Amino acid sequence: MREYSREISRKNASMQTGFTRFMLIVAFFILWIGAIGVRLVHLQVNQSDWLREKALDQRRDQIKSKTLRGTIFDRSGRVLAMSVKSKSLFADPAEIDDVAATAKKVAAALKVNPNEILNNLSEAKKSGKRFVWLARKIDEDTVLKLNEALREPELRKFDEPRLAGLHWREEHQRSYPYGALASQVVGFSGADDIGQAGIELSQEENLRGATVKTWQDRDRLGRVYDESEGVREPPKDVVLTISHSIQYKAEEALQAGVKAAQAKSGIAVVLDPKTGEILAMANYPTFNPNNASAFPAENYKNKAVQNSYAPGSIFKLVTYGAALNERLIKPEEQFSCGNGFIEVGNHKFTDSHCGKALSFTKAFAISSNIGAIKTGMKVGRDKFSDYIRLFGFGEETGIEVPAEMRGLVRPKEKWQGDSLASMSIGYEIGVTALQTASSFATIANDGIRVRPHIIKEIRAADGEVISITTPQQIPVVSPQAAQNLRRMMREVVVQGTGKEAALRGYTSAGKTGTAWKYDPKTKRVSGSKYVSSFVGFAPAENPTVVIAVILDEPQGALRNGGQVSAPIFREIAEQVLPELGISPDIGIESTENEIGENAAAQEEPVEPDARIISKITSNVEASIKTPESKMPESKPPEKNVKKPLEAAAIKSEKEKLQASKTPKDVKPESNKSLIEEKDRAKPKTAPDKKITKSNIKNKSSNERIRVVN
Repeated sequence: MREYSREISRKNASMQTGFTRFMLIVAFFILWIGAIGVRLVHLQVNQSDWLREKALDQRRDQIKSKTLRGTIFDRSGRVLAMSVKSKSLFADPAEIDDVAATAKKVAAALKVNPNEILNNLSEAKKSGKRFVWLARKIDEDTVLKLNEALREPELRKFDEPRLAGLHWREEHQRSYPYGALASQVVGFSGADDIGQAGIELSQEENLRGATVKTWQDRDRLGRVYDESEGVREPPKDVVLTISHSIQYKAEEALQAGVKAAQAKSGIAVVLDPKTGEILAMANYPTFNPNNASAFPAENYKNKAVQNSYAPGSIFKLVTYGAALNERLIKPEEQFSCGNGFIEVGNHKFTDSHCGKALSFTKAFAISSNIGAIKTGMKVGRDKFSDYIRLFGFGEETGIEVPAEMRGLVRPKEKWQGDSLASMSIGYEIGVTALQTASSFATIANDGIRVRPHIIKEIRAADGEVISITTPQQIPVVSPQAAQNLRRMMREVVVQGTGKEAALRGYTSAGKTGTAWKYDPKTKRVSGSKYVSSFVGFAPAENPTVVIAVILDEPQGALRNGGQVSAPIFREIAEQVLPELGISPDIGIESTENEIGENAAAQEEPVEPDARIISKITSNVEASIKTPESKMPESKPPEKNVKKPLEAAAIKSEKEKLQASKTPKDVKPESNKSLIEEKDRAKPKTAPDKKITKSNIKNKSSNERIRVVN
């Protein structure tokens, strides 16, 4: 009985152990299933989007491409920059068996060094790289030639290079139908279609081609069964205020004038004083953006906004404008010149133009330094400083191009004893050509400064206008003060230093300027390097156009602004005014003074004062990229000579240019030769034939544009 009881107890214990094990197994499975359930719920609820994307990635390919970059137009709709389709050659090293042979054939076809291609292909093959560029942005004619040259016996696709491992990729190339016209304004873009200079750079966000993403869904056999596309905001077109015709005339006159004066470079700005629109902004030397890398980087600079210089006597506009507005002087009021010099702050300023007594109008006309200094002293330091800012100096104009300089205007607290006198005649200050043109436009516009701008409007690709530039208007002087100053400026042309700016059929007004340049190498003002300028407007009573001309370092026999810059002003104005539909306001066959009958009075810089040189050197070096002279001007003038001024030299240069011109109809450069090397040696052809986006279809270039850093 006891044995039976013990047996029963053992069986019960065994069953209990088995049940416990069973329950543990059941509990484990319940926990395991519960964990799986929790994980599934987590994946379905919290990670559903991630799982969906992973699933799509397994059966979907993404292809990225770009739409054409936006177009740049002039004010009349002519295309200044546009994108055209081109092809680029690349290699997949994994598909190439004989790298050396391939490199040799490709180099022969592209006419490049085979070692360079061999090294690139070999390194890529060793590292497992599947993509190597061989040539970028090639025109269709060259593509066909390369397809024939890169041939192997077995048949390949007709539109592929007939050599294993070589393929074409479609890209876009920037084309500039008018070549070098307005190149510093328009700028250029690099091989990757990114703006590098000018409007191409400043308007990158508007012009940049949209990235197009195409998704292709494939089944397990790799067959495409669905396709979808997504595009970011498409590119916009930019319409400039520039007139291609006026730009061409300004560039032609500037080029001839720079060569006649043997100058280092030149700038010409044509501005509408009432709207602030820039009709032309010319620089010389220039460059062809279709082949930018072939030109010095210095040529890319838009010196009208990127270079600062000492204005010299043209800055007397601010001096007299301030005094007239404050009613401190009257145009016909007489003042004493003393003994031909004035001493301010222990510095003697001489003036050979000044007789015993002059009216302020006469002093302005003949560019008397004593007259300007006395006028500036009447205005006083505080008010003069305020007027400098009001006229727009020492600040950016806000022009829509990159790298604009503010110039150099020191705070009045840092002025020294003779600073007011020096600044009254255009020294101890640095300005840009555009700032100068804008200040003269203020007087032409009855004392209202309209901020200059070069973008007229932004358009969508379908032509819808997205935005229109509305410039800010800033009152500077009263209409009466502006009118009085305009009359004084007219006397500069009639009987003063600017006689060479007299126009046939139109009245004109302006101011000459001649300043010695600061030489950063010698850290002194150079007695042989000048900045010569003339800024004026026409017609004199109701100005329609303001033209600023600045020549850097003229080296010919004539160097003063009235001798070398005023004739360029005349050449531009006499062509632009009729084009703008402005009727002549004087006899068409005559000028206010017969040009060349008598030499105009000329201003010349005086010997610089060493003390002032040392005083301003640090400021110039710190604030002006191309430092200029800061010293008072005026040497004894040459006596009037009864012979024509040598402006005929400019006419001679212009005739030479005309004789060497290509046919007048400018067309988009052909597929064979979009970039003509002769552009570098010959002047641009007058752009008479209208080039618009609609009549240029997929023109491409056989020249590659390399990114220039």
